[in-house]
Amino acid sequence: MSIGYTEIIVIVLIILLLFGAKRIPELARALGKAKKEFQKAKDEVESETEEIVTDEKSEKSEKTEEKKES
Repeated sequence: MSIGYTEIIVIVLIILLLFGAKRIPELARALGKAKKEFQKAKDEVESETEEIVTDEKSEKSEKTEEKKES
């Protein structure tokens, strides 16, 4: 199930009729900003998760070393 060229053209024409030619650049900018913010939030969550995992691994290795020394 893929979208063909005729379906894309129909969708674009409907969007033009609903929003008008002047609103489409504004909508595109808003979508671009939303995508950028979503990507930024996703990257922050990934980096925080990686940081937590790294911290937990280092804590486990420190505990293991302490047990070996005892």
